[in-house]
Amino acid sequence: MMTRMNIIRSYSDLIELDTFDERFEYLKLNGSVGFDTFGYDRYMNQALYRSPEWKRLRNDIIIRDGGCDLAIPGFEINSKVLIHHLNPITIDNIKNNDWMVFDPNNLVCVSHETHNAIHYSDENLLFKTPIVRTPNDTCLWKT
Repeated sequence: MMTRMNIIRSYSDLIELDTFDERFEYLKLNGSVGFDTFGYDRYMNQALYRSPEWKRLRNDIIIRDGGCDLAIPGFEINSKVLIHHLNPITIDNIKNNDWMVFDPNNLVCVSHETHNAIHYSDENLLFKTPIVRTPNDTCLWKT
């Protein structure tokens, strides 16, 4: 049986899903945020994210996704845009210059809230759109 961690996610598969909820379900990591992360070697991913190659790729991904959360039009990110690796990367991926580090098919724009919700598999962390209010909708005796 294939576990969630063995599934290779791709942007091309992601964009076939129509809704934000479907895309979130596809990407959530089911609590595996601590799986082989950087720990004391955090300088490695910081060096990656400050590199000219990453900065160019980051801009390309933002343009491709229209600056929208999970690349869904209408879900524009109005704060800092994060670029999320669909398949989490490790120190070895960076050291070995693995395909998954710079492959656009492994990257998507996300908001900070969506990024945390994916890593912690907690949809309660997602931004909720406000309820559209109508006149008298909270008044029990008026309809």
